[in-house]
Amino acid sequence: MDVAIVKYNAGNIFSVINALRRLGVEPEVTDDAEKLQKADHVLFPGQGNAKTTMAYLHERHLDKLIRDLRQPVLGICVGQQLLCRHSEEGDVDCIGIFPVNVKQFRPKSHEEKVPAMGWNVLRNAETTLFDGIGKESYVYFVHSFYVPTCDFTIAEANYILPYSAALHKDNFWATQFHPEKSGDVGERILANFLEME
Repeated sequence: MDVAIVKYNAGNIFSVINALRRLGVEPEVTDDAEKLQKADHVLFPGQGNAKTTMAYLHERHLDKLIRDLRQPVLGICVGQQLLCRHSEEGDVDCIGIFPVNVKQFRPKSHEEKVPAMGWNVLRNAETTLFDGIGKESYVYFVHSFYVPTCDFTIAEANYILPYSAALHKDNFWATQFHPEKSGDVGERILANFLEME
């Protein structure tokens, strides 16, 4: 199986690489257009700032390349946010697969800390991406921005307000949480993604 991870200025892809290796897959980290187009599956993970990351992607034409991919693509964390239309982080237009805008968490009390960091429960997660995981399983999040629930939401979480924990449209899947840091549940989600055609 040929699995590619989009190479760009986003931190912490090594945990994704290690999670894939545990599943018996040796991914290639690349920004080469031909390699990304030929891969069976593409992962678009990352942590970082939406504005500087979109500038990097745009400068290298990776935004259009990602938009045109036809194989299964999985965005993770900032990768999910960048697949949306626009982000409040830096007031920047993003790749635009999901026609929804990314919002910033606005705490309503002293107890509501931002970034939202730690384990949270998945709700209404019933698509093929979540085959084999229990109802209301826990996964790991670290984020200050969120995607509101919308027509493309396939799982929800709740922190300050309900939001999209995962999205799906056509060949694009995305998770706000980090499956690579979510133990057995996250490993099963990654395995389910790799089984998609």
